[in-house]
Amino acid sequence: MKTLKKLILTLFVSTMIFSCVDDDNDELTGNAAVGGYVDVGNPLISYVVGSGNTYAAAGAVFQGEVTTGLINVYNTFTDNMTGQSSNRTLLKTIQVSDLSIGSTAQFDLTFTYEELIAGLTLAGSPLPSDDGGLNIGDFWILEYESETSEGNTHNNSSTTKVAVGTRYAGIYSVVESEYWNSGNFIGNWSGGDRIIESVDATTYRHVGLAYWDDNEFFFSVDNDTNVITAFDKDLEDGDLLLNGSPVMTCTGGTGAFESITCDGSTSRAIPDDANGEDVLEFTIGYFRGVGATREFFERLVKQVD
Repeated sequence: MKTLKKLILTLFVSTMIFSCVDDDNDELTGNAAVGGYVDVGNPLISYVVGSGNTYAAAGAVFQGEVTTGLINVYNTFTDNMTGQSSNRTLLKTIQVSDLSIGSTAQFDLTFTYEELIAGLTLAGSPLPSDDGGLNIGDFWILEYESETSEGNTHNNSSTTKVAVGTRYAGIYSVVESEYWNSGNFIGNWSGGDRIIESVDATTYRHVGLAYWDDNEFFFSVDNDTNVITAFDKDLEDGDLLLNGSPVMTCTGGTGAFESITCDGSTSRAIPDDANGEDVLEFTIGYFRGVGATREFFERLVKQVD
């Protein structure tokens, strides 16, 4: 019996010791002392065909006890039409300039179409030398592999998606927003970011809904009237659900708006040809019965590098 008590005490003490270990975690390794975590500043970059632009991405690394000296940026291409992906190649190697412990070292990289396609093959063939051969929705994924002062390499979970898109694809700032629940104003999510992706030449994906990042809906923009039409269907032509309930749009879906106006004046695009800071306004909701609707309005301004 004494032996059993000693065994239980030993296990208890061991558990307490391990549970009290400094839990200074980072998102990459589970321990900041290991180092190598890269904070990616550009989760989505909109690639516009025919622009001839040089594109840029940026980020930062925190220099702990183990510092990060190099970041290798790897590149993979995916064909939106077939779902096939290319091989993975090294796009750029970044030398981190600030290695002092306790600092946050900023980095950036630029790339052109010629650099994005270099060394990549898809189904045994190189990518088209002219970006006119790309499809809307094709994309590259940039992965960030850090090399630490201990000689270790870490592949970060945060990536950059370079998506072949159309006019309104990009990252937007939420500058105005409203959430109404069963006729009551609940709050807003202003100050956050929103990602708008191109699905094809006319369809966009709105990633997230108010506070819920795991929702999405789809829309088109009439380039003559600038009216936004949100769809009541998903990409498989199934009925679209938001938070498990049928979507409400200005032109379709289930149920009617009870708290806010939903029409072409509240769901619209306002293009900015001078500075590129396009504005998108959305009104959308979901139906949980008369008097129990969930209704949302947001005004987005496109972020320009």
